[in-house]
Amino acid sequence: MSTLPPPGVRHGGTVELSIAPRAASDADDDLLDDVSSTGTGPTGRPRRHIPEPPLLDRHGPARVLAVCNQKGGVGKTTSTINLGAALTEFGRRVLLVDFDPQGALSVGLGIPAHQLDRTIYNALMGQGVELRDVVVGTCVENMDLLPSNIDLSAAEVQLVSEVGREHALLRTLRPIVADYDFVLVDCQPSLGLLTVNALAAADGVLIPLECEFFSLRGVALLIDTIDKVRERLNPKLDITGILATMFDPRTLHSREVMARVVEAFGETVFDTVINRTVRFPETTVAGEPITTWAPRSAGARAYRQLAREVIAR
Repeated sequence: MSTLPPPGVRHGGTVELSIAPRAASDADDDLLDDVSSTGTGPTGRPRRHIPEPPLLDRHGPARVLAVCNQKGGVGKTTSTINLGAALTEFGRRVLLVDFDPQGALSVGLGIPAHQLDRTIYNALMGQGVELRDVVVGTCVENMDLLPSNIDLSAAEVQLVSEVGREHALLRTLRPIVADYDFVLVDCQPSLGLLTVNALAAADGVLIPLECEFFSLRGVALLIDTIDKVRERLNPKLDITGILATMFDPRTLHSREVMARVVEAFGETVFDTVINRTVRFPETTVAGEPITTWAPRSAGARAYRQLAREVIAR
C-alpha cells in the first residue's frame, strides 16, 4: 500500500493553481455552535444520550455506508472526510471510497488523483489490479483512501453490458472489507449506475441534507431509489440517518427547513447538525480534515459527535 505526498505546485513540469492554507485559530465560529445549555439542539428535540463508543479488541468486518444525495453541494464529500477522521479518533479503522469521477474526495485529502495510474476504476473494471495496490494512505492515521479521477466516468457506460453490473462495487470491495471497521463511499451527485452500485454494496445510507428548501424536494426521489434497491438488490440496506448540513441558526429559513425535516423524518435525523462555517473551505485547501486542521473548532466537535451517533446506530 503506497502513501502519496500532498501535491505540490508543480507536477511533471506543469504549473498548478495553488492557495496557501491559512493556519486555523482556536477562536473559531463558536457563535454558531449548536450546543444549547438547555439540552435542546437545533433539531428542536431534546438531545438523546449517546454512549461512549466501546473499545475494540479487533478490526473488521467493516460496516459500509454510502454517503448519498443526488443534489450537489450539500456536503457529501466534506462529511465523508470529516466523519471518517472522527471515527479514527474512537479507534476505528476507516476506508474512504471516492466514487465520484470528479475526484473531490481525493483532492480534499491532498491526493493528486489525476496523476495516478491506478484508481478505483481499474479495480472496478477488473483490469488485473489488486485492490490493495490501489489503496493509498492519508494524513490521518488508520484512515485510507480508494482514489478516483475522471477515468471513473467511463465505468458507467462500460458496466451497462456487464452481467451483475449493479454489484460491481460489492465484488470489488469484498477482499478488503475485513481489514476495516467502516467503509464510507462518497457518491456522485446523481442516481445513476455508480450510485446504485454504492447502494447495492452498502449496509446503510447517510444522507447529507442542506438546510435549504430545494434540498428537501429531492430527498423523496432518493428515498424512492433506496426503497427500490432494497427490494431488488440489497435487502439489508437501511437509512442510517439524515444529516442536516449548512445550517445557519440566525436565519428563519434554516430553522423552518430544519423543523420540516424533523417533522418528515423523525428519529432518522441525527441530533448532530453541521453549521455553516468558513473552516470547511479552508480544510479543502489544506488537504486535511477539520479534526486535525482546527481540532477545537465547532465543526470538529460536531463531526466527533456525529461519529458517536453513527457508531451507536
